[in-house]
Amino acid sequence: MSAANEQQHLILAVDDNRNALEIIRRTLSKSGYRVMTCEGVPDAVEVMIKHHIDLVITDLKMPKHDGLELVRYVSENFFDTAVIMVTAYPSIEGAVEAIKSGADDFLAKPYTAEELTSTVQQALERLATQRSAQDKLELEATFGIVGTSKPMKNVFRRIAKAAAMKANVLISGESGTGKELVARAIHYSSPCSSATFVPVNCTAIPDSLVESELFGHEKGAFTGANALRKGFFEVASGGTVFLDEIGDASQSLQAKLLRVLQNKEIIKVGSSQVVKVDARIVAATNKDLMDLVQRGSFREDLYYRINVIDIPIPPLREREEDIPLLIQHCAAQLCKEIGGEPLTFSDRVLAAMADYSWPGNVRELENLIQKFFVTVDNHRVDITDLPAQMRFSIHHGKGLNRSLAAVESEHILNVVASVGGNKTQAARILQIDRKTLREKLKRLANDG
Repeated sequence: MSAANEQQHLILAVDDNRNALEIIRRTLSKSGYRVMTCEGVPDAVEVMIKHHIDLVITDLKMPKHDGLELVRYVSENFFDTAVIMVTAYPSIEGAVEAIKSGADDFLAKPYTAEELTSTVQQALERLATQRSAQDKLELEATFGIVGTSKPMKNVFRRIAKAAAMKANVLISGESGTGKELVARAIHYSSPCSSATFVPVNCTAIPDSLVESELFGHEKGAFTGANALRKGFFEVASGGTVFLDEIGDASQSLQAKLLRVLQNKEIIKVGSSQVVKVDARIVAATNKDLMDLVQRGSFREDLYYRINVIDIPIPPLREREEDIPLLIQHCAAQLCKEIGGEPLTFSDRVLAAMADYSWPGNVRELENLIQKFFVTVDNHRVDITDLPAQMRFSIHHGKGLNRSLAAVESEHILNVVASVGGNKTQAARILQIDRKTLREKLKRLANDG
């Protein structure tokens, strides 16, 4: 970073210790940075409102308001500002908490002038990458991720932040929300975009093949090993390993993942040679991993290793304003892939789709649009083309003046839709027999 670029950056240092502030000011001023100082969080907030701050350096332990409060405030209100947390009480859990709250780096006291300037320079370089990634996301329709709602804007901000860092990422959300799209957006908008993105389904790896799949094997290492094979981590070195459904990983897989995350090295099956790897982990789950940790089915040490940056994906029902955009986007994409005339939708159809709860999220919406392309005549989607559960939502509101029968019927239809029409599975979830379910669905079809 050139001195001319450094001169443009404005840094705010926050600490209740005046001597500490003076050391930061002198050190960074010598390197060409502009530095402002504050002795508490309230004063820092006032400064940030009046000035465009590129980087905040804040102490953790301060009276009344601590550094984590300031980190959260900056993260929620100033996306274009980097944060370094400084503390005399370093720990892995503390670093994770600081990063999850929005800090970009963690500096332990006592630190040297070289450590301070190096950390500042790295934070500002990541900020520049983050700004570039955000511009790219906005210009390129976010790699197929569609949305202008506030929840999705928060997702885009977290994607850009994750793309600018090489920290591990945990993406959480219900099935069908687009977790792999988010993982790919992080990878392909990051500096390592030219390296390999390797998706791994954690539920599909048998325990007997865990080491071979992750680390590779030598020729002749076991029966059937007819050639040298690279594992996922070696293939993705310098890039990204996407661990899908990490919450379903076996204990054996969890132990092997923890080892490679700790040591950044692997040993192929049938070899004694250590191979260095440098792949970033982006994991995804539709489960509450902390709940699994507390129940003893997921390793706590692995949880903290993968959950440095967390990106929760909202379900579609919590971003209703994005539904018209998604309908338009999916229809346009399919029209481009399949060919033919574009679909049009009646106002009643759009209203019904906006009012629907979408238990299968974006995937369910995509599948429905695809079905329309195959089944609808004249490329005009009308109310009779909708599934029964959506037609039902037109006639029944969601207020508290609804009958118990109406609420029961809607729940039945939503459950059936969520399992793709599988009546046996739906009956099991509803805790009724299959015959009763068939009778209820027949009655609802006649009513609709």
